[in-house]
Amino acid sequence: MNWRRLNGDKIDLPVKEAVEKTLIREQKAGHTIKVCIGTDSQVKGAIAEFATVIVFLREKKGGFMFIHNESRDSNMGLKERMILEVAKSVEVAYSLCDLLDRYNVELEVHADINTDPHFKSNAALKEAMGYILGMGFVFKAKPDAFASSSCADKVI
Repeated sequence: MNWRRLNGDKIDLPVKEAVEKTLIREQKAGHTIKVCIGTDSQVKGAIAEFATVIVFLREKKGGFMFIHNESRDSNMGLKERMILEVAKSVEVAYSLCDLLDRYNVELEVHADINTDPHFKSNAALKEAMGYILGMGFVFKAKPDAFASSSCADKVI
C-alpha cells in the first residue's frame, strides 16, 4: 500500500513502521494520541475511488493523517461498497492494533454509514457494526465518524 501525508509527501516506510515512529515522536513531545481509521468512497463513472485514512488526534492540540487512495471497478451495489469501505478500515486497524496497544493508544474505526434509516447507507449499518465490533474495535458511525465522513471524504 502506498501512503502519503495530506501535503502530498509520500511515506516511504511500511505504514506500520511510519505509525510507530509517529507515536514515538508524538509521545516524546508530550502529546496524548488517539488514532481513528476510516474509509470513504465515491463512484465516478465505471470506477469506485476509495480513500482510507489513519487520523492521529493530539488531545486538545489538533491532528494530522496518513492517506491511502485506491481505485477499482464500480460494478457493486451501495451495500457492498459500504462493507468494502469497512473491510479496508478493519484491515488497517488490524495491522496496527498490536502496535497501538504497545504504546497505549486508543483506536476507533469509523464507518461512513448513516444511523438514520432514511438514508440509503443505513442498509449496511448492522453488518458494518457487527464486523467492526466483532473484531474487537470501537465502532463509530455518522455523525460521529469524522475519519471516514470528513477526513477520507476530502481526499478521494
